[in-house]
Amino acid sequence: MEPDYLQLRLFDMDEDESQFSGFKRVLLKLSGEALAGELGYGVDETVAKRIAKEIIEAKNDLLVQIAIVVGGGNIWRGAQHPNMDRTTADYNGMLATVMNAKVMKSMLEDMGQDARVMSAIEINKVTEPYIQGRAIRHLEKGRVVILAAGTGNPFFTTDTAAVLRATELGADAVLMAKNGVDGVYSSDPKTNPDAMRFRELEHSQVNEMKLKVMDITATALAEDNKMPIIVFDGLKVGGLEEILTNPSAGTIIR
Repeated sequence: MEPDYLQLRLFDMDEDESQFSGFKRVLLKLSGEALAGELGYGVDETVAKRIAKEIIEAKNDLLVQIAIVVGGGNIWRGAQHPNMDRTTADYNGMLATVMNAKVMKSMLEDMGQDARVMSAIEINKVTEPYIQGRAIRHLEKGRVVILAAGTGNPFFTTDTAAVLRATELGADAVLMAKNGVDGVYSSDPKTNPDAMRFRELEHSQVNEMKLKVMDITATALAEDNKMPIIVFDGLKVGGLEEILTNPSAGTIIR
């Protein structure tokens, strides 16, 4: 039998959807797979340009500061190398995120948006080192800050890095962009047409219900720091601006 909160918090199209007050600073979590588009590997430049355009439009239209944490799964996935030392595999993944961050910086700057890549591991030839105060200063000056190399430590995912950086930078929320899925569902909506979308969840419920939103460490860190996470369709045209003006268009975890 389903727990009461599952029945109560399932999305209802007829329910009035409350909106957050305007966001001032957010952290956007982009998966590497989003940049790959239909190619499945590497970077689809058409998709990357569209994502960059959406970031710029949302930033300018809503006057919101945007930091980005990008994954590296389109280039390297450690789980696909089970016989490799985990530390080595994770560092390879960090390097993949640096590559994706540089791509996003190029796309943004080609459209006239000033951007900075800041890495948790020092690669001085191609990125700035991540320093909290400097990152905040970049945001205050209107730059988009792209945060690469996760936390800089093996055994931690970019989901955890997103929550950590959002907390350090004083962001109002983590916006978790999913590939073609507009929130958190009771089961996989791609395989189960009867899956129902949650309108709102608590951090603890994500783990209790074993919902595949992010890893346990990321969820616990968000709960400890009272950091809201909003899951939305990152590939939907206009999806970023929509979720910033109406978070209930996705699933709110808080």
